[in-house]
Amino acid sequence: MKTPRNVSGTELIQLLSVKGYRLVHQTGSHAKLKTIANGKSHTITVPLHDPIHIGTFRKILKDVADHLQIPISKLVEELFYP
Repeated sequence: MKTPRNVSGTELIQLLSVKGYRLVHQTGSHAKLKTIANGKSHTITVPLHDPIHIGTFRKILKDVADHLQIPISKLVEELFYP
């Protein structure tokens, strides 16, 4: 599946909440999200830009997919094409 473009930071935070990520802190235009999966804690920083730069967006998806131990394509499918 193709990675969507023009995703805002706010939209990404809402989508990641489905995977168990919760907002723990916000400073200026960046939000920190945290989850515990597979017995390990994971924290990511999401810029609250509209849209998020595609390179930053792909890096966030890669970090989340690595933590959840699933391929990026499966994560994209679950988040954007349910």
